[in-house]
Amino acid sequence: MGRLRRNQIELKTIDQVRHMRRADMVVASIHQALRAAAKPGVTTAQLDEVSARVIEKAGAKSNFLGYYGYPATVCISVNDTVVHGIPNDYALREGDLVSFDCGAYIEADGKQWHGDAAFTTIVGGDSAGSEEDRMLSAITEEAMWAAIAATATGSTVGCVGDAVEEVVARRAVENGWEAGIVEEFIGHGIGTKMHMPPDVLNYSVRGRSPKLQPGMVICIEPILTRGSARTRTLSDDWTVKTVDGSKAAHWEHSVAILPEGVCVLSAPDYGAKGLAPYGLIPVRL
Repeated sequence: MGRLRRNQIELKTIDQVRHMRRADMVVASIHQALRAAAKPGVTTAQLDEVSARVIEKAGAKSNFLGYYGYPATVCISVNDTVVHGIPNDYALREGDLVSFDCGAYIEADGKQWHGDAAFTTIVGGDSAGSEEDRMLSAITEEAMWAAIAATATGSTVGCVGDAVEEVVARRAVENGWEAGIVEEFIGHGIGTKMHMPPDVLNYSVRGRSPKLQPGMVICIEPILTRGSARTRTLSDDWTVKTVDGSKAAHWEHSVAILPEGVCVLSAPDYGAKGLAPYGLIPVRL
């Protein structure tokens, strides 16, 4: 989700980051349950029930349900749906390319502490989807990890967009086609609210960008398409689709910037596997 309000960037103490880790581990559990349940014939409404049960069992609360009137605990975006797909009676089919955007919060020290992360998968396994679908998801995930790695050495939030563009451009040369970078929906700060400053753009921009500071927690979430990056929003005011009908992929992690380095709060291994190709070892709490 990506509706932002501007105010001061929230810097967290290490104990507050640990609270956020707890929330993000609930999100990681939602991901695990959805990966197991997303099979041909299962409706997206049934998958929302899976998400809701995980949140309830963990003693957490949904930060999606009721947010600006959103009616579910998870966004499920199938094929040409870019973001904010509302769960309904659509039954998944083998080969569908599906993105799950998930969130939850816990309460500690009298405040809410939010987690948010997304992943893309192919229903029925990679062999059920097309090579281009696999490549699109892989490029999007790679762009996310490259952007996370960039925050370990970068000086401003703008390093995220630079890293995403570099991956997309390099893979375009290698694959013979270039993924579209959706610009309307971006990453964001997160903490005592789900969406907070700063804006985390998925493309390069000139001019000043907020400085990366210890205590910041940001959601890095590139969204790429197989064709044009132009989108349209349906009459429900939530569901966003590609204009040309091309498929989309969405990957996201919540990332803490700490004095010792980066910590991927929504990854069970703190991001160790994803950051290894960049020679980085994440901070563990």
